[in-house]
Amino acid sequence: MRLKAALVVLVLCLFPGTALAVAPDEMLANPALEARARGISEGLRCMVCQNQSIDESDADLARDLRLLVRERLTAGDSDAEVIDYVVSRYGEFVLLKPRLSAHTVLLWTAPAALLLAGALAVLASARRRRRESPSLSAEEKAKLDAILRDG
Repeated sequence: MRLKAALVVLVLCLFPGTALAVAPDEMLANPALEARARGISEGLRCMVCQNQSIDESDADLARDLRLLVRERLTAGDSDAEVIDYVVSRYGEFVLLKPRLSAHTVLLWTAPAALLLAGALAVLASARRRRRESPSLSAEEKAKLDAILRDG
């Protein structure tokens, strides 16, 4: 029994889940609103950590943003209105998954464009090599045939 318990503790230590930084005093009493707040918070970038959502970050600014999201939700804003409000204050960078817009079209199309450019470069190089490879003269072909027959 102790071995099983030790194994469970070891597995839990080796594979920790996402540590959420939301403090109990931040949580809303209404479970539906809290779930919406969590959903929104998972999509907003912590401006201090930059690689974490505000739901995961312990930074003071992340806490302030979590509280702001909850304030806007309790005021009756929709999820989209809350996100638009935060973006209007902090810019598009606050979104972990940027929207497709005129400002981000290069961000969304660059990977595909670079892949296409690379494929075209490889094809052009292969065609150039094929054209540049010299063909054998009749005398060289005869010598090669003789070598292959005798060999």
